[in-house]
Amino acid sequence: MFNLILNENMKIYRKASTWIMMSILVVAVILFGVIARIDNNQSVSEQEWKASLQQENEQIERDIQEGYMGEQIVEMLERTILINEYRIEHDMQPVNQSVWSFTIDTSFVISLITLFTIIVGASSVASEFSWGTIKLLLIRPVSRSKILLSKYLSTILFALLCLIILLVASLLVGSILFGFNGIGQPYLTVIDGEVRERAMLVHVLGQYGLSSINLIMMSTFAFMISTVFRSSALSIGLAIFLMFAGVSATGVIAMKYDWAKYILFANTDLSLYLEGMPLIEGMTMTFSIIMLLIYFVVFNALTWFVFNKRDVAA
Repeated sequence: MFNLILNENMKIYRKASTWIMMSILVVAVILFGVIARIDNNQSVSEQEWKASLQQENEQIERDIQEGYMGEQIVEMLERTILINEYRIEHDMQPVNQSVWSFTIDTSFVISLITLFTIIVGASSVASEFSWGTIKLLLIRPVSRSKILLSKYLSTILFALLCLIILLVASLLVGSILFGFNGIGQPYLTVIDGEVRERAMLVHVLGQYGLSSINLIMMSTFAFMISTVFRSSALSIGLAIFLMFAGVSATGVIAMKYDWAKYILFANTDLSLYLEGMPLIEGMTMTFSIIMLLIYFVVFNALTWFVFNKRDVAA
């Protein structure tokens, strides 16, 4: 099995496109860091920050009283008020930009990693059929399941490597551009109407870990489509379309129908539970994990069934 995974990794990393994709990740972090550094504005002095937060709270309360904002926006603003009050009470001056905040902000690049992993996973099986090399794989004295598993695991390992590259690059670039100001401050969040502190490193790792759930699910989906239809173009196109349109469409459906909670994209962002703000009221992290496991099992079961039953003699 190890040799199969090694062989699949050799196929992935001997391609120039693989190294180009990983280079793009680093370049994206650097560019985002430079832009953030230019926009960084530490205009509020230590003597003024409490007054600034009080003024912000007063403005938010006036905006809420206007009554023109949606329920979710109001809830977010009320959370901001609680956090601001907590900072004033405990003398915790907010840091405009730091290595931690920058690392958290760059977690949006995980969407780019998802795109790259979809491309790698989709071409992993489909390209074997396109090039006719699938026959050479299947004549080996190993089962089809092991061959498919090695391809899937190699795809996931590629995704994990990209996540590590993103995290390390973000920490390095953030340290260089913003230093270590405020590095000891905890992350503040609101759970059940109460402000709670969380170690910043734990929060960053948790943010990256939970943000990668969508990465794993979309990669598994693309891998399934690639195996079932033997078309990398179809799997890449469909997975990318769902990645960008799925969450938005689910959000619209969730505004009217409770059954939207059973849709895959209503459950992929587990980080919402860290903030106590599920997409649909009444949803829990346990429910979302169960739904994700069901989708994961279905995607993989269909992939393995089709691959093991398919006739590739022609």
